[in-house]
Amino acid sequence: MKALRVLNNNVVLARDDNGQEVILTGRGIGFSSRQGKPVDPALIVRVFVPADGRDPDHLSEALALIDEEILRAVVIALDESGIEGRESTRPTLAIALADHVAGALDRAARGIAVEYPLRAEVQALYATEYAQAQRLLAAINERVDPPLEPSEAIALTLHLVNAGFASGDLSFTYTMTGVIHQMLAVVRERHGLSVSQESMSAARFITHVRYLFVRIQQHRQLKGHESTIGQGIRRHYPEATRTAQQLATVVELRLGTRLSEDEVSYLALHVARMTMETEPEAPAQALVPPEGHGATG
Repeated sequence: MKALRVLNNNVVLARDDNGQEVILTGRGIGFSSRQGKPVDPALIVRVFVPADGRDPDHLSEALALIDEEILRAVVIALDESGIEGRESTRPTLAIALADHVAGALDRAARGIAVEYPLRAEVQALYATEYAQAQRLLAAINERVDPPLEPSEAIALTLHLVNAGFASGDLSFTYTMTGVIHQMLAVVRERHGLSVSQESMSAARFITHVRYLFVRIQQHRQLKGHESTIGQGIRRHYPEATRTAQQLATVVELRLGTRLSEDEVSYLALHVARMTMETEPEAPAQALVPPEGHGATG
């Protein structure tokens, strides 16, 4: 690999043998590297490969601002907690988490406490990521001093959720959390339900809406016109469809995005499932699209 730009003693932007720009990290790697010259492979600890059109220069600059020991602690913790192996080349999650940990350590050193919003919602809506975040936090705390507060698991959870989106903007994840919570409240109020967020049907609904948000971010909603399957869902579940239309209005008001007819239909299917939680689900299952139709959760 040849060095393109030395960011600091520990970070170098380089070009690999395939002509791709990559980010190299390692203690002292920048000190011995020169622009246009091969990088000593013995000094390379991590190779990050920018993806999804991310700017290599911007990512390498972000990495250069992070303390090497904190980055190392996060990378090892991601591996030990089973979230991401150390051989992973994804830079964005490691950067986001390391940057957050650095800020949290700075706040702890200055005695500043942070109360994260939507704590209850995050724990309920993202149970899997919250469990991962708790393991991640424990692994990080084995390598930093002072140890981070237990409440930091909330912020780490949001970063793990956010890793599934094209945008690195954590504010979108905060917005998504609030919108999902609002949508569940609409369903409960319209149908007089007391369905908990731990129920199977509610879990399916939450998963579906999370994939919906991914599709919105990627501008890849399900078909813009109403498919045959969508028409069948609307015909079978008219009341759930009316609820789904209200949910679509919530999404449009909060995100400025109008849902396609098919997206509304699949929301209706999940609403119907929640309203008949104790009934057989065969009719609903029969309307689920075949494998490969698209991620609907």
